[in-house]
Amino acid sequence: MYIIKVKGKAKIPDYIQLRDDNFVLVAYFRADRPLKNLEKYNLAGKEEALRRLIETMPFGKLQKLEI
Repeated sequence: MYIIKVKGKAKIPDYIQLRDDNFVLVAYFRADRPLKNLEKYNLAGKEEALRRLIETMPFGKLQKLEI
């Protein structure tokens, strides 16, 4: 799975995209909202690690999600 942080403009907030190994969009959510329903993406129990990753990752850089 891959993750990318997308910078919002004006009134559009920053977003996070989760993509599968074929780069198909799996999830799309606001970067500033609490993470919900992560069990659907096999990320249950990794909320804190994912939150820390989102805070530190740069905008626009696609990277492999390894948490």
